Amino acid sequence: MVRTPLTPAEIERGQRLGALLRQARGERSMLQTALEARVSPETLRKIESGRVATPAFPTIAAIADVLGISLDVLWAEINGPARERLAS
Repeated sequence: MVRTPLTPAEIERGQRLGALLRQARGERSMLQTALEARVSPETLRKIESGRVATPAFPTIAAIADVLGISLDVLWAEINGPARERLAS
């Protein structure tokens, strides 16, 4: 299966998502967070570093739940700046 290349906007959104999750994790270890979310530490590392710009929804939902982040808030945070740029 050939994947279509990500757009610059998708890459930027993935980087914002990773930064937000990393910030929300705070001092909690990556291993502890990954285990509680039932994802591999490698997957969490790739998402936080922006290397996986479009992670699966269930993965993000599980991580957000462990970190206590509302999906609505998460969505608004990663999409807000892009919408503001489009409006201007």
